[in-house]
Amino acid sequence: MMRAFSAGAVLFLSCWQMASAAGPDRLLAFERDESIWVARLDGSNPRKIVRGVGPHWSPDGTRLAFHTDASGGNDLVRRIAVVDVASKRPTIFKNEIPSNNCQRAVWSPDGARILFNIWTNNDWHLATVKPDGSGFAYLKKSEPKGDSWWSACWAPDGRSIYAQDLNRLSQFSLTGKELRSWELRKLFPEGSLNSGSSMAVSPDGRMLLMQVDLDNEEANMPDWDGPPPSIWMLNLESQKTTRLTPKGVLAWAGCWLDQDSILFSSQTAREKNPTISRMTVASGERKAILKNGDNADVASGAGPVKAEEDSPQAAAALLFGKKIEPTPSATPTSKRPLPR
Repeated sequence: MMRAFSAGAVLFLSCWQMASAAGPDRLLAFERDESIWVARLDGSNPRKIVRGVGPHWSPDGTRLAFHTDASGGNDLVRRIAVVDVASKRPTIFKNEIPSNNCQRAVWSPDGARILFNIWTNNDWHLATVKPDGSGFAYLKKSEPKGDSWWSACWAPDGRSIYAQDLNRLSQFSLTGKELRSWELRKLFPEGSLNSGSSMAVSPDGRMLLMQVDLDNEEANMPDWDGPPPSIWMLNLESQKTTRLTPKGVLAWAGCWLDQDSILFSSQTAREKNPTISRMTVASGERKAILKNGDNADVASGAGPVKAEEDSPQAAAALLFGKKIEPTPSATPTSKRPLPR
């Protein structure tokens, strides 16, 4: 049964028309003006979806996990939430999670759980919850106290995660057992990671995209706090690191578009706002696709599809006013946000 939408939503969505593109629809989610927006992969036809921070697509490309921010004064109120993109209806987890300070939601590859940072007992931990808000569980608590883990991201098979504690990069099982570990200073002798650095594993699980602060370079950017961020790639097998973004370009919030290409936020001294750019890893060729955008994520459109009306094509049809083409099932804030 198709979802019921309000007449206003249907009227609004029907006004968003454009030609049908060949192949499966892939949508871009990003931040702008303290809200989450969605556009086509080339950056065209951006539309605001919901107020929030840190969008991350569900594997089926129909929903976004994110966190809200209703903080005021010294009171931090940040909650994990899920929004249905087509209807723009958010579900905020207020009572389901034992904290009012949570952030950086990341959907698991199978769509079963959402990984995030949570502040409890005067410390930051890693936890997961089901997309309906049930099943809260800690994945990795800070032990010893103060040894918090950041930049958490899933391995493509969903059986482990990667995270860093400013000194080490580690891979953990879903029970919190450390599987592998690397010293960050050995990987990046002239760089470091902070608690807001981003990481993302390549689709084949061999490469890790990492945001690295370059301690020996100057940002040369008005009002920029700290060393310039850059995007690097770590080969998890050989431990070889490769810088992807050039000197003079501040780059952060990288994500994989496919095995050969990435998206990231960047800014130069000539720009007032961040730009989301696309880069081919092998050649280093980059192209700006969306101005005034940050923290991008791309819907893969390759996750499990429950029904035609729940498919990425259905979401695109309601957003862009194009015909739904069924897809077979497949298995598969600020510039540098610092937690407080």
